[in-house]
Amino acid sequence: MTSSRGRQSAAAEGPEAEGAASATGSQESPGPRRSQDVPAPQLARTITVVALLCYGGVTVLNLVGTRPGVTRLLVCVACVLAVFTVQMLVSAPRAQIWTPRRKTAALLAQTLLTYLPLLWFGLNWGSMEGPLGASFLVLLPPRYGWSLFGVVLIVTPLHALAAGAALDAASYYTVSALLSGLVIYGLARLTELVSELHATRDELARMAVGQERLRFARDLHDLLGYSLSAIVLKGTLAHRVGLTQPERAREETREIVDVARQALSDVRLVASSYRALSLTSETRSAMSVLRASGVRSEVDVACGPLPPEVDTFLATVVREGVTNMLRHSAVRHCTITATRDGETILLSVVNDGVRIDGREQKDRGSLLGAERRGNGLDNLHERCVAVGGRLKAVVRENGLFELEVRAPVRPAA
Repeated sequence: MTSSRGRQSAAAEGPEAEGAASATGSQESPGPRRSQDVPAPQLARTITVVALLCYGGVTVLNLVGTRPGVTRLLVCVACVLAVFTVQMLVSAPRAQIWTPRRKTAALLAQTLLTYLPLLWFGLNWGSMEGPLGASFLVLLPPRYGWSLFGVVLIVTPLHALAAGAALDAASYYTVSALLSGLVIYGLARLTELVSELHATRDELARMAVGQERLRFARDLHDLLGYSLSAIVLKGTLAHRVGLTQPERAREETREIVDVARQALSDVRLVASSYRALSLTSETRSAMSVLRASGVRSEVDVACGPLPPEVDTFLATVVREGVTNMLRHSAVRHCTITATRDGETILLSVVNDGVRIDGREQKDRGSLLGAERRGNGLDNLHERCVAVGGRLKAVVRENGLFELEVRAPVRPAA
């Protein structure tokens, strides 16, 4: 017997395990592809640093071609390192959150490091105005950044012509400054966007985990709350009639086993992220539970075949309505109806036992406030919004409590 049960359990859990493994594989497999498509922030930052070093190296090579002295060459290298050190700080994503005073100080320092060496190195300083223009674009609002970038491009050929350069050389310095400025600005923006992308991806992952936890908690509440309530009621009834009505006790015991098996199956379905319920089956189960608790019930479900999403949602409403009814009211009569009006399904669960914590309640506001303290109606409201429906929980003029749901036959996308 033990071996047989083991084989049956393994067979029952096999498809679920395979489905879980498949789902896990499908979720994990896109990860490496995405990491290859989108560079990491460190890679984007490295590309920016390499580009800046190349631009600085070009400036140093321009000066080396003039056969300078050692002192002049060392001063040039120091100026280039100073300029691009400031440039790397400005190009970092964290520079966007600098205070206005710090941004102004960085731009002023880079302006001085860009134009003061022109007095000594002249045209050999190359097109170092480009990185300064990129810093204006990175740190300042677009209106001011592009204006100052244009001023830098105007000053570059004017200085070259004033230093005795030919028109073609002045044009070369201008185009070089334009190109270097746009490239450095683009790389800085690339680094910033990649960092934002990875931060957004992490936030989406955290949100997905939070949503999955909420789904798991909601499903467990909706499923196990009903099943456990049914088991308690039927167990109490079986114990009460065990001596006087043994046949009735055996029937209730069999139903307890069936409910427990269904609860176990529901928990497994929740764990595998898939759970489909049937409104017709749930109403039959609700009638059995209500009968066991001594409640007269009337059920009229005539809405025809429904899409799985809507069918599961309406079945969940019946479960939650019956669970709340048995827990929080002194119900003696209950009516469950489901009708179809065109493209809308109207489900109504009505009972006469308006009671909270064992006391009859006549104040409707007090009743609704007490009902909404739990998670049940909140869960149903979230599910109702998900399918594009409306939920209402009210006390009628005649004192009957009604849980009413209107849901579209075709759920919202």
